Amino acid sequence: MTSSKLQYKKMTIEELVVLAQQDDFRALEELIKNEQKNIFATFSYLTQKRENVADLTQEALLRVAKNIKSLKNPKNFRSWLNQIVTNLFYDELRKASRKPDIVSMDDEMDDETQFTIKSILADKKCKPPEKCISSELEEIIKKQIRSLPDQFRIAIVLRELQGLSYEEIAMATNSNVGTVKSRISRARLRLQDSLKAYI
Repeated sequence: MTSSKLQYKKMTIEELVVLAQQDDFRALEELIKNEQKNIFATFSYLTQKRENVADLTQEALLRVAKNIKSLKNPKNFRSWLNQIVTNLFYDELRKASRKPDIVSMDDEMDDETQFTIKSILADKKCKPPEKCISSELEEIIKKQIRSLPDQFRIAIVLRELQGLSYEEIAMATNSNVGTVKSRISRARLRLQDSLKAYI
Protein backbone atom coordinates (compact mmCIF):
# COMPACT_ATOMS: atom_id res chain seq x y z
CA MET A 1 0.00 0.00 0.00
CA THR A 2 1.42 3.39 -0.98
CA SER A 3 1.86 6.12 1.59
CA SER A 4 -0.75 8.32 -0.15
CA LYS A 5 -3.36 5.54 0.04
CA LEU A 6 -2.53 5.01 3.69
CA GLN A 7 -2.91 8.74 4.25
CA TYR A 8 -6.49 8.66 2.94
CA LYS A 9 -7.31 5.58 5.03
CA LYS A 10 -6.35 7.46 8.19
CA MET A 11 -8.61 10.42 7.44
CA THR A 12 -11.93 11.07 9.16
CA ILE A 13 -15.17 11.08 7.17
CA GLU A 14 -15.32 14.84 7.52
CA GLU A 15 -11.81 15.29 6.10
CA LEU A 16 -12.60 12.99 3.18
CA VAL A 17 -15.80 14.93 2.44
CA VAL A 18 -13.94 18.26 2.39
CA LEU A 19 -11.33 16.90 -0.03
CA ALA A 20 -13.96 15.19 -2.19
CA GLN A 21 -15.76 18.53 -2.49
CA GLN A 22 -12.49 19.94 -3.83
CA ASP A 23 -12.43 17.35 -6.65
CA ASP A 24 -10.00 15.00 -4.90
CA PHE A 25 -10.93 11.73 -6.60
CA ARG A 26 -8.97 9.55 -4.17
CA ALA A 27 -10.77 11.08 -1.20
CA LEU A 28 -14.13 10.43 -2.88
CA GLU A 29 -13.06 6.87 -3.68
CA GLU A 30 -12.09 6.25 -0.05
CA LEU A 31 -15.32 7.82 1.18
CA ILE A 32 -17.39 5.55 -1.06
CA LYS A 33 -15.34 2.51 -0.07
CA ASN A 34 -15.98 3.33 3.61
CA GLU A 35 -19.73 3.65 3.14
CA GLN A 36 -20.65 0.97 0.59
CA LYS A 37 -20.90 -1.95 3.04
CA ASN A 38 -23.04 0.08 5.41
CA ILE A 39 -25.38 1.19 2.63
CA PHE A 40 -25.58 -2.35 1.23
CA ALA A 41 -26.47 -3.69 4.70
CA THR A 42 -29.16 -1.05 5.13
CA PHE A 43 -30.82 -1.84 1.81
CA SER A 44 -30.58 -5.57 2.52
CA TYR A 45 -32.86 -4.94 5.49
CA LEU A 46 -35.13 -2.54 3.65
CA THR A 47 -35.98 -4.52 0.54
CA GLN A 48 -37.07 -8.11 0.21
CA LYS A 49 -35.67 -8.71 -3.26
CA ARG A 50 -31.95 -9.37 -3.09
CA GLU A 51 -31.43 -8.42 -6.72
CA ASN A 52 -32.53 -4.86 -5.91
CA VAL A 53 -30.02 -4.37 -3.07
CA ALA A 54 -26.94 -3.99 -5.28
CA ASP A 55 -28.76 -1.64 -7.67
CA LEU A 56 -30.01 0.56 -4.85
CA THR A 57 -26.55 0.62 -3.25
CA GLN A 58 -24.95 1.60 -6.55
CA GLU A 59 -27.52 4.34 -7.10
CA ALA A 60 -26.97 5.72 -3.58
CA LEU A 61 -23.20 5.83 -4.08
CA LEU A 62 -23.66 7.44 -7.48
CA ARG A 63 -25.81 10.16 -5.90
CA VAL A 64 -23.15 10.71 -3.23
CA ALA A 65 -20.48 11.16 -5.91
CA LYS A 66 -22.64 13.44 -8.05
CA ASN A 67 -23.98 15.61 -5.25
CA ILE A 68 -21.16 15.72 -2.68
CA LYS A 69 -20.54 19.41 -3.44
CA SER A 70 -24.11 20.27 -2.50
CA LEU A 71 -23.49 19.21 1.11
CA LYS A 72 -23.00 22.50 2.95
CA ASN A 73 -21.70 21.13 6.24
CA PRO A 74 -19.34 18.10 6.07
CA LYS A 75 -20.27 17.30 9.69
CA ASN A 76 -23.76 16.44 8.45
CA PHE A 77 -22.53 13.81 5.98
CA ARG A 78 -24.18 10.85 7.75
CA SER A 79 -27.57 12.55 7.93
CA TRP A 80 -27.25 13.64 4.32
CA LEU A 81 -26.31 10.11 3.23
CA ASN A 82 -29.23 8.60 5.12
CA GLN A 83 -31.54 11.10 3.46
CA ILE A 84 -30.35 9.74 0.10
CA VAL A 85 -30.92 6.16 1.28
CA THR A 86 -34.38 7.03 2.63
CA ASN A 87 -35.40 8.79 -0.58
CA LEU A 88 -34.28 5.82 -2.69
CA PHE A 89 -36.19 3.47 -0.40
CA TYR A 90 -39.39 5.48 -0.74
CA ASP A 91 -38.89 5.71 -4.52
CA GLU A 92 -38.60 1.93 -4.58
CA LEU A 93 -41.81 1.54 -2.58
CA ARG A 94 -43.67 3.90 -4.87
CA LYS A 95 -42.43 2.11 -7.98
CA ALA A 96 -43.33 -1.43 -7.05
CA SER A 97 -45.24 -1.34 -3.74
CA ARG A 98 -42.52 -3.48 -2.18
CA LYS A 99 -42.13 -3.94 1.52
CA PRO A 100 -38.76 -3.09 3.14
CA ASP A 101 -37.14 -4.79 6.07
CA ILE A 102 -35.37 -3.42 9.13
CA VAL A 103 -33.31 -4.83 11.96
CA SER A 104 -32.46 -3.33 15.32
CA MET A 105 -28.72 -3.64 15.90
CA ASP A 106 -28.39 -1.06 18.66
CA ASP A 107 -27.60 -1.92 22.26
CA GLU A 108 -30.01 0.73 23.49
CA MET A 109 -33.12 -0.76 25.05
CA ASP A 110 -36.54 0.73 24.63
CA ASP A 111 -37.85 1.89 28.00
CA GLU A 112 -41.22 0.31 27.39
CA THR A 113 -40.14 -3.01 25.92
CA GLN A 114 -36.61 -3.58 27.28
CA PHE A 115 -35.94 -5.25 23.94
CA THR A 116 -33.19 -5.11 21.35
CA ILE A 117 -32.51 -7.48 18.50
CA LYS A 118 -28.76 -7.26 19.02
CA SER A 119 -29.22 -8.71 22.50
CA ILE A 120 -30.59 -11.97 21.06
CA LEU A 121 -28.15 -12.44 18.20
CA ALA A 122 -25.33 -14.89 18.88
CA ASP A 123 -21.70 -13.82 19.08
CA LYS A 124 -20.05 -13.77 15.65
CA LYS A 125 -17.04 -15.63 17.13
CA CYS A 126 -19.17 -18.64 18.01
CA LYS A 127 -18.48 -22.17 16.80
CA PRO A 128 -19.99 -23.48 13.53
CA PRO A 129 -23.22 -24.96 15.02
CA GLU A 130 -23.84 -21.70 16.87
CA LYS A 131 -23.13 -19.77 13.69
CA CYS A 132 -25.86 -21.73 11.95
CA ILE A 133 -28.30 -20.85 14.74
CA SER A 134 -27.25 -17.20 14.59
CA SER A 135 -27.67 -17.08 10.82
CA GLU A 136 -31.06 -18.80 10.99
CA LEU A 137 -32.25 -16.44 13.72
CA GLU A 138 -31.08 -13.43 11.74
CA GLU A 139 -33.17 -14.58 8.77
CA ILE A 140 -36.20 -15.03 11.05
CA ILE A 141 -35.66 -11.52 12.40
CA LYS A 142 -35.39 -10.10 8.90
CA LYS A 143 -38.62 -11.82 7.92
CA GLN A 144 -40.44 -10.40 10.95
CA ILE A 145 -39.09 -6.94 10.24
CA ARG A 146 -40.28 -7.14 6.64
CA SER A 147 -43.78 -7.81 7.97
CA LEU A 148 -43.81 -4.46 9.79
CA PRO A 149 -45.66 -1.52 8.20
CA ASP A 150 -43.38 0.57 5.98
CA GLN A 151 -43.24 3.57 8.34
CA PHE A 152 -42.28 1.36 11.29
CA ARG A 153 -39.58 -0.38 9.27
CA ILE A 154 -37.87 2.73 7.99
CA ALA A 155 -37.97 4.39 11.42
CA ILE A 156 -36.47 1.44 13.26
CA VAL A 157 -33.75 0.78 10.68
CA LEU A 158 -32.64 4.40 10.70
CA ARG A 159 -32.55 4.36 14.50
CA GLU A 160 -31.08 0.94 15.16
CA LEU A 161 -28.94 0.15 12.14
CA GLN A 162 -27.86 3.64 11.14
CA GLY A 163 -27.83 5.17 14.62
CA LEU A 164 -29.70 8.33 13.66
CA SER A 165 -31.21 10.56 16.34
CA TYR A 166 -35.00 10.89 16.60
CA GLU A 167 -34.65 14.41 15.16
CA GLU A 168 -32.68 13.15 12.14
CA ILE A 169 -35.24 10.39 11.49
CA ALA A 170 -38.05 12.94 11.73
CA MET A 171 -36.29 15.05 9.09
CA ALA A 172 -35.60 12.06 6.83
CA THR A 173 -39.20 10.82 7.00
CA ASN A 174 -40.97 14.22 7.13
CA SER A 175 -42.47 13.36 10.51
CA ASN A 176 -42.31 14.89 13.97
CA VAL A 177 -40.17 13.50 16.79
CA GLY A 178 -43.14 12.21 18.78
CA THR A 179 -44.38 10.21 15.79
CA VAL A 180 -40.90 8.75 15.24
CA LYS A 181 -40.60 7.66 18.89
CA SER A 182 -44.05 6.09 18.76
CA ARG A 183 -43.28 4.18 15.54
CA ILE A 184 -40.01 2.82 16.93
CA SER A 185 -41.60 1.78 20.22
CA ARG A 186 -44.51 0.07 18.46
CA ALA A 187 -42.14 -1.66 16.04
CA ARG A 188 -40.10 -3.01 18.95
CA LEU A 189 -43.25 -4.26 20.69
CA ARG A 190 -44.39 -6.06 17.54
CA LEU A 191 -40.99 -7.64 17.03
CA GLN A 192 -40.78 -8.69 20.65
CA ASP A 193 -44.18 -10.36 20.36
CA SER A 194 -43.46 -12.08 17.04
CA LEU A 195 -40.04 -13.32 18.17
CA LYS A 196 -41.19 -14.71 21.54
CA ALA A 197 -40.85 -18.29 20.35
CA TYR A 198 -37.22 -17.74 19.32
CA ILE A 199 -35.88 -15.73 22.25
